[in-house]
Amino acid sequence: MGANSRLTVATHALTWLALAHRRGQEVLTSDQIAASVNTNPVIIRRSLGDLRRAGLVEVRHGAGAGWRLARAPEEITLLEVLDAVDVEQPFGLHRTEPNLECPVGRGIRPALSKVYGRAEQAMRQELADTSIADVLRETLVG
Repeated sequence: MGANSRLTVATHALTWLALAHRRGQEVLTSDQIAASVNTNPVIIRRSLGDLRRAGLVEVRHGAGAGWRLARAPEEITLLEVLDAVDVEQPFGLHRTEPNLECPVGRGIRPALSKVYGRAEQAMRQELADTSIADVLRETLVG
């Protein structure tokens, strides 16, 4: 699964947990979350595991087992979600060194590094300014 879809799946799961909490349901199972995302519960458990390690969700074992938010939805930003599930940079440079004898090959990495750095900073700021509560609000409007 690509980095962007990992962010989307994790955000979907957290938003569903936020709605469940609002409706008075304390926990959801990975099967219930998977049904909303329309994916395999194993994918959801992996994502929730990342979110648990980041302190965004908690798991309850035994009777009434399931997952719940560890903090209020207003306190969880999409940047925290991205940092919990993302292992790659959003923009990648060449995997191999370009031809340094070529004028474009010689300068492309530094040029794109600057552009990608600014783009990533803008993206991270937007994600930092958006909470799970914001996503839930927008979701229910649509």
